[in-house]
Amino acid sequence: MNWLAVWVLAIVEGLTEFLPVSSTGHMILVSSLMGWKQTPLLELFEVFIQLGAILAVLTLYYPRFLRGPAIYFKLFVAFLPTGLVGFLAYQTIKQYLFNAVTVSISLVVGGVLLILLDRWSDRRESRHESIDSMPYSALLKVGLIQCISMIPGVSRAAATIFGGVSVGLSRVLAAELSFLLALPTMAAATGYDLLQQYDQIPADAWPMLLTGGLVAFGVALLAVKAFIVGIQKFGFKAFGYYRIFVGLLFLMAYVWGGWTLD
Repeated sequence: MNWLAVWVLAIVEGLTEFLPVSSTGHMILVSSLMGWKQTPLLELFEVFIQLGAILAVLTLYYPRFLRGPAIYFKLFVAFLPTGLVGFLAYQTIKQYLFNAVTVSISLVVGGVLLILLDRWSDRRESRHESIDSMPYSALLKVGLIQCISMIPGVSRAAATIFGGVSVGLSRVLAAELSFLLALPTMAAATGYDLLQQYDQIPADAWPMLLTGGLVAFGVALLAVKAFIVGIQKFGFKAFGYYRIFVGLLFLMAYVWGGWTLD
């Protein structure tokens, strides 16, 4: 773990956490590209920069949580399927699927689906004026679809957006639901990791951990604001093409370049 890794990974996390491109996938690919092996300190650092990204969304959307208890119940219902699957299968998924080959394939497949979603959403009318008006059955469906994002490279944001559009949300509302649903989903995952590893933090690592969290926080603030403006103007297809390009690039490096994607 060095300061180059601190800045690079924090910026990557802040840029990608709430975009439909898979932050976990990008972290795995960047670490593989740079030769940064997973160590206990690097895993702790990834937890801290995720916390920074969570705080960015909380800063932007905290008024939504002050309107009454309904939003908490709705987010809980949408979070429940992912929470259960994550609790039961996270360690198995992390052991067997957290590698760059899985990420690259998931990026390509997800990119194609995002392009199709963009065309599909153009022909669909929004059935819900707000997240508050969504029935619990629709929120449960979104939560079930979000479970697919446990596979690295799929993207939690992409899965949630796909689920939101499929139940009748507009592009912008689907994106906002993905932001709000990220809070319990990410808080549960990062909180669990932090509780397991907190006592392993070396005293001299705190400057790196806190710097990474602050950088991820600032970058995520800008990324979320830009994302909403971007999908209003251009839709999701640009992210789909980007995913396909990155996924194919890494796969070609693996197949023809002799690069080991582990």
